[in-house]
Order: sequence, then structure tokens, then C-alpha cells
Amino acid sequence: MRWSRSYIPTLKEAPADAEVISHQLLVRAGMIRKLAAGIYSYLPLGLKALARVERVVREEMDRAGAQEILLPAVQPADLWLESGRWEQYGKELLRFRDRNQRDACLGPTHEEVVTDLVRGEVRSYRQLPLILYQIQTKFRDEIRPRFGLMRGREFIMKDAYSFDRDADGAEESYRIMYEAYQRVFSRLGLNYRVVEADSGAIGGTFSHEFMVLAHTGEDLIAACAACSYAANLERAEVLPPDAADPAPPPPPREISTPGRHTVEEVGAFLQAPARDIVKTLLFFAGGKPVAALVRGDRELNETKLKRFLDAAEVRLASPAEVTALTGAPPGFAGPVNLPVAALLADRELAAREGWITGANKADTHLLNVSLARDVSLTAYADLRSLGAGDPCPRCRGPIRILRGIEVGHVFKLGLKYSRSMNAVFLDEAGREQHLVMGCYGIGVSRILAAAIEQNHDENGILFPPPLAPFPLILANLDPRSGSCAAKAEDLYRLLKDEGLDVLLDDRDERPGVKFKDLDLVGAPMQLFLGSRSLARGCVEAKDRRSGLRTELPLDAFLPAFRQWRAGVDAGWAG
Repeated sequence: MRWSRSYIPTLKEAPADAEVISHQLLVRAGMIRKLAAGIYSYLPLGLKALARVERVVREEMDRAGAQEILLPAVQPADLWLESGRWEQYGKELLRFRDRNQRDACLGPTHEEVVTDLVRGEVRSYRQLPLILYQIQTKFRDEIRPRFGLMRGREFIMKDAYSFDRDADGAEESYRIMYEAYQRVFSRLGLNYRVVEADSGAIGGTFSHEFMVLAHTGEDLIAACAACSYAANLERAEVLPPDAADPAPPPPPREISTPGRHTVEEVGAFLQAPARDIVKTLLFFAGGKPVAALVRGDRELNETKLKRFLDAAEVRLASPAEVTALTGAPPGFAGPVNLPVAALLADRELAAREGWITGANKADTHLLNVSLARDVSLTAYADLRSLGAGDPCPRCRGPIRILRGIEVGHVFKLGLKYSRSMNAVFLDEAGREQHLVMGCYGIGVSRILAAAIEQNHDENGILFPPPLAPFPLILANLDPRSGSCAAKAEDLYRLLKDEGLDVLLDDRDERPGVKFKDLDLVGAPMQLFLGSRSLARGCVEAKDRRSGLRTELPLDAFLPAFRQWRAGVDAGWAG
């Protein structure tokens, strides 16, 4: 490929709406262009990078025994009504009606469609296990699409689905796909962690996320510094407190706290640390009011609350609703005589007594509250988020909080879809059994953004070699010289014969323009040929990641190039 004949519209400046570095560099490097909010066109370089991701994904899916299919993007509402997700999925599901007034949606995922496909074909246990996958465009109508390819409305995804006869078989399929994902992300040269995760709208009993570590990641990860434990903060388990049998405090008494609404304000006014205060947070779940109690210096984890309540969603009460429930303005809610359907307390609160709480009265708090004596608790539960320095739930080592970008997710679905959609097979005894399912997603287009978030410098992209649209760019710095042009053509043919995908920069541009563009688009290997280097009988080679330059002799080019290339690859592997 020759740059002069390629569509690579690089830019000196990033658009004003590009907030994160991957978005800025993908636009500046001429790889994507915005069509609408969260919807992008892929230009030749961007599409080549996506194809490299897809190739690795396909190779590892095929190696794992999965078979590729392609399912429709438009899905009939009937299937989603069968599974129960037509309303549950929420506004991210883009619904519409066709000319015959039949409800349909643009597929954000394909559990219903693939279950319908398999239930019509798989009849016997002899056809199992089965793993099917596709690479396809999805659409989720994000309320706030942002960060370019990191959180778009339209995106490219690999989704796979396993079907097994029993839980043991499903566990084996899960293991096979888990290991295939590890190979995918390792081959792509990404620094990632596998974390325990919440299954969210997909459902199921257990899941793991594959997170690319980056400072700009939207997801928070709790990772142990002493063992391999890691979990999405939404799911990270907090160890129960050490056993305690605290003595009951004196009876509660009211204390005036005029205008003190927050934990910080109350603590400063009463000269009490935040750990002595209990926050009473009011929500609605299934249309009913519920309350959750956590220590004043802790954060409630709404995902844990939703999971414990087995609720489709939980919604924080509005200020007006808080006043209607407590008789007081926000900031003074407390658990004593609170009229809610469920009153839950983080299990950390069971370790002591004598709390400061709101009094359900304006400008008033209570001292000496005993949750065991004064409050009608529904249950204690793990409701708070794990924090930095907390003990690891596996080895009690210190927890670190990292940031990551989710690029893969594997789920144990169990019978969630096969039962609701009656996907069954006949076992050895001729009895009908529901298929046991798993589902496995990789964000193909998100990998492109995540890799850049993790690999860039002030000059542009630092693509790992397996991801680079062109792993090698050969720049002719003196294209008007016939001898330079001829030698560049010779080198170009030699490198192509080596099996390399090479871009020859033959543009009639100044060397400085070419240097900047080559760094911007992120080719890990760069070669420069000019009249001066040609006179010295060499070509200059640059390792994009390290910035190190060296000269390769033209009279022994291939052996020298192979040795140099091995060093570049070793630098990435290290």
C-alpha cells in the first residue's frame, strides 16, 4: 500500500468534543469520523486495525471449538417478550415498528435470537456441547454516548453462546472460553486483569470481566496486592466484621443539629468522626420504599443492594419522597420507626452499637441508637463498596483500587433463557431437559480504543504490533530523487516478500511532516530512506515504542532487519 494513494486524512488538532486520548488520536490519525452522537465511520486505517483484532478473535474462537454464524441485527419483539427482557432492558433498547406494525428492536445482544435458533434445531444430547459465535454490529441507545469508541451507541462485538446438557458441561464450556479470552488479550499485547463481575442486564449466575488497565478507565477494580483476587467494584465482596457482642448503649436521645444535612456537617457540629454516624439512604424497588444503612465514611454499593433485593432496578428517592416518608427534609432521615418495606443494614454495622442517626425530624439527630434494640431491621447484608486498604476477601492482603476498561465479559447464564423460552433437548432416557447456557462477549471496536488509552505518548499512538494497521511504515524522505525512489521500491518489495504488511510513504511532503504522521498513526516499526542515508549505504530504523534509532546496512538488509525486528517484538513482549 502506498500512502500517496491511500485515504489517511490526518489532522494536527483533535475535535473539541474528543474528551479522552483514544478518541482524539483515532480522529487525528484518520481512523474514524463521527457521523452522529456515538456513531462513527471507520476509515481504511481504522478498519485494518479492527480486522487485526477480528483475526485474532476468530483464530482463538475456532481453536476453542466455536463455530461462526451471523444473526440478524433486527430482532422481533416476540422473542424479547418471551425472555422477559422487552421492558426490563430499558431505554437502551432501540424499539421500533415495521410497516406491518410489528414491534422490533435493533439488537444490543443476541441471547434471545440464538436461543430461538438452537431450540429449533438441537433435539438430542448427542448434539451437545455446542458453541456458536458471531462478529457483528450492535446498537445500544446510550443516554450519554461519550469517549469515542469507548462508549458509543453503535459498536462491533464478538458474542458467543454455549449450550450444554448439564451444569458440569456448562462449567467446562465456561473454562474453555475463559482460557480462549486470556489468549486473545495476551496475543493482542494488552495489559489486562480478569475480575469477578456483576451480570447486569444479561442475567445469569456468575461472570468475569476482562479489564484493560488504564488511568482513563470508567470501571473501578478492587485488586489484591498479595494474591490474584480482583473484582469489579460493583461485585467486590467485603469481609464480615470480626465477631462482636457490644454492650447496649443508653436510650436514644434527640440532639438539635440546625442546618446540618451531610455527614461532614453533622460530624463537625457534634465533634464526632464519620465512622460514628450511620447514613440512612432511601430507595424505591419494585414500587416500594426501602432503606439501606451504611457507616458515614462508607459508600453504598447500589448494585449489591439491587442484587440482595432481587430487584430489576432500584431508584434513589427524590427529596420530596424523602420528606413524605420521614416527615423531615433530606439529611435527617433515620432508621428508628421508619415506614419502609425493607430496612437493610451493612453487616459492618453489627460490630458495634451507639450510633448517631437522623431522627426523622427537621434539624434533629439521635444519639445512642442501637440497631438491635431500636430498629426493626429486615436483614444485615454486604452493601458497601470495598475500599483501598480493606482486607482482601481471599487472603486478607491489602486491596488496591485500579481503573480499567471492560473489553470482554463471560457469563454463566444457566437456565435463564432456555427455561423462559423453552429450549429443551432429550437426554439418554428420552426426558426433556433445559439447555444450560453461557454467553461470552468481546468489544472488538472498544479494544481499539482501550489499546490506545494504554499505549500512547505525546506524539501519537503506540500500537502493539498485532494491532497496528501497518506494523511497518517505510518512508522515502526524498521522493523526488530517482535513486531514492528506486531503492525504496526495492526495499518495499523485499519487506512484502517477508510477509509484512507494509505502508510505503511516497508522498511529496517534507520529512518533518512524515515523521509526525508516522508517530501519530502508531506503526511500531519505522524505516527512513533519504539521499544522505542512501549515500552512506544504510536505511534508518526507528522503534516507535522506545524511540531508539539505528542504521541497517543496505548490502545486508534482510539479516539486519530480521535481527532488529526481533528486538522490537521482544520489547513489546517484555
